[in-house]
Amino acid sequence: MTYTAFAAWKDLQELQSSENRWIQWGAVDFTWLSLAGVLYLIGQLPCGFFWHRVLIAMGQRPRLVETMRAYFIGHLGKYVPGKAMVVVMRAGLIHSDRVDPTIAAVSVFVETLTQMAAGAAVAAAILVFQFRDQTGLLIASLSLFLFAGIPTFPPIARWLVRLVKVTKAKPEVEESLRGLSFRVLLAGWCGIAVGWVVLGLSLWAVLRGLPLEAARAAEFSNWPLWTVAVALAIILGFVSLIPGGLGVRELVLIPLLAKVAGLGTFVALISAVVLRLVWLLAELILSGLLYFPITGSLKNGVGWPDKPKRE
Repeated sequence: MTYTAFAAWKDLQELQSSENRWIQWGAVDFTWLSLAGVLYLIGQLPCGFFWHRVLIAMGQRPRLVETMRAYFIGHLGKYVPGKAMVVVMRAGLIHSDRVDPTIAAVSVFVETLTQMAAGAAVAAAILVFQFRDQTGLLIASLSLFLFAGIPTFPPIARWLVRLVKVTKAKPEVEESLRGLSFRVLLAGWCGIAVGWVVLGLSLWAVLRGLPLEAARAAEFSNWPLWTVAVALAIILGFVSLIPGGLGVRELVLIPLLAKVAGLGTFVALISAVVLRLVWLLAELILSGLLYFPITGSLKNGVGWPDKPKRE
């Protein structure tokens, strides 16, 4: 971290002393930054759809709007230490007479690990075909793929549920996992892989929106690199268990953008910080809209149901 900060400061001094003063803070393009936020939310949609499919496969009957509401609001839970709040929030929000909270909690683990495994697999595939000299990144991607992917295989998932003794408190959980087939996982992988590419494009949109000439020179054709950078940053941030992957994402993203993409340390640092802010703002706005719906009309229509009454 010290080296990164020093390198960024050195780059800034060189830029300020040069005749080509290409840091124009008044020229931020908010259209591109807004697009980055929208792309981030779109990139998360396949994961939300996959979670919905997993819930149905496990014998639950949520409405799609309920699933997506719980999914996006639940994202805010990752900023609480331990990340367990993501599970608590999603399971609590989707709980109804049609969705068991314990089964919902197990499904969250399946969705999250599948997302991380798919991202690692996409990163590894891109590195093999386009960046074969990045051996360290390839090894990291494959390791992360195994770490996150193996627990989602149906037989292993059922074994893990038994191992942590969830079935003692809720015997039907293991039975519900029998509906989780390789076909369901494969469909999820395909959709989530596309989602990771869209997340990479969100990074590209952030670069285009910055008032930095080097950042705005970022080309759409480099989407494989943007995808790898975002995937490894998010996954390693998740593995760190630090709330929101704060600092870890940036420590992964900055060297990739600075060295592999050749943007320079200062530009990479600014890009990483702005990317986090844009994504956080997008999550807050959407979560606010979903958390405070026009409750009356939704309850009577296609919206989410009333909370189950206590007997």
